[in-house]
Amino acid sequence: MSRTDNIAFVRTDMLPESPPPAAETGAIKWLRENLFSNVFNSILTLISLYVIFQLLQGFLPWLMGGVWTTSSLRECRDVLDGATGGCFSVLTERWHQLLFGFKYPSDQYWRLILAFVLVLVAISPVLFQKLPRKLLYFTGLFPFLGFWLIWGGTILTPIVVLVGAVAGYEAFKRLEHNSFAMGALGGIVAASVVIWLGGFLSSSMSGFIALEQVPSRDLGGFMLNLILGVVCVSLSLPIGIALALGRQSDMLIIKWICVLFIEFIRGVPLITLLFVANVVLGYFLPPGSNFDLILRVIIMITMFSSAYIAEVIRGGLAALPKGQYEAADSLGLDYAQAMRLIILPQALKISIPGIVNVAVGLFKDTTLVSVISMFDLVGMIRGPILASTEWNGVYWELWGFAVLLFFVVCFSISKYSQWLEQQLRTDHR
Repeated sequence: MSRTDNIAFVRTDMLPESPPPAAETGAIKWLRENLFSNVFNSILTLISLYVIFQLLQGFLPWLMGGVWTTSSLRECRDVLDGATGGCFSVLTERWHQLLFGFKYPSDQYWRLILAFVLVLVAISPVLFQKLPRKLLYFTGLFPFLGFWLIWGGTILTPIVVLVGAVAGYEAFKRLEHNSFAMGALGGIVAASVVIWLGGFLSSSMSGFIALEQVPSRDLGGFMLNLILGVVCVSLSLPIGIALALGRQSDMLIIKWICVLFIEFIRGVPLITLLFVANVVLGYFLPPGSNFDLILRVIIMITMFSSAYIAEVIRGGLAALPKGQYEAADSLGLDYAQAMRLIILPQALKISIPGIVNVAVGLFKDTTLVSVISMFDLVGMIRGPILASTEWNGVYWELWGFAVLLFFVVCFSISKYSQWLEQQLRTDHR
């Protein structure tokens, strides 16, 4: 045997990689890990699939076989002639009432649509920090522009209020170095004077760039739910922060005022506050005064939600370690600077799930205004639409449409909060 026969063979190139087993990749792996990981999960998966199949077996023919072109329930049933299908014609026939109410002028719907689009633009720089910060100027202008678009009247009214707000803010900034209370008082006085003087100008030039004025009673439909939800959430968040800070204040009177307010509001049902806004509040107003119903409802809903948000934020403040407060003191920051720069940013980040929970619940609770004869989406369904002879008896189609609208909004809020939590999880990266 030659000497070379004893030399071991050494491979000069790598073997090609073998594909993974079929059970360890793709859809099979996902099914095995998520749906059929063990016997118990497999049984639950099969039961769930059976329930879903039974639901779709009844729902899909009703949806796919629906009628969309008739003008009454009787015509719809004649077209179906005993077949399975929904009478979705009520949606195509009454969509404008479901969205905008039955009193708002139909030729002015563009104002509500434009206000809805603009509010999305206004809140975008607040929700997404990567957008240009200059858009915040439009965010500050939108409340005045939105009021003019929705309610109409002369544009001078929101302009005067805007100028008064700016004047009040400038007065506050100039006097803030003396004391916070003096700055606040100066801002209120300056804003009041400007608005009072501007009232004469707006009344004398009532035809200057004016839109058709629409009373608050004419607002309705899903747009009313959106208005109440956006306005009340926007107002209740800063008020809730102030209440949470006031409840932890060392000043005894302020602390107990905040405590009594929060505990009283949390102990009263919202529907009771709405009845107070509709009926009882009028007895405390001067004779002949006209306090707008929507304004009264906004005040009550804002009070209700701000009390709950205050407790959520108080939980966030309590979750912060004492060292954060001591760090602010060591930097020489006063109370306002410490709260604005160190404490509140961390507390609000912790409180995001609770704040979103209150916001979603508040938006759904706006349907309670239907019990005080305000025709929101639920009020329109229960009142003018189901009371009409053409559509008396249509339920699933209308309530399903209402469920879809509220689900889209609430689910969007929930998904945004989850995204925001991921963006702010800097301590886990």
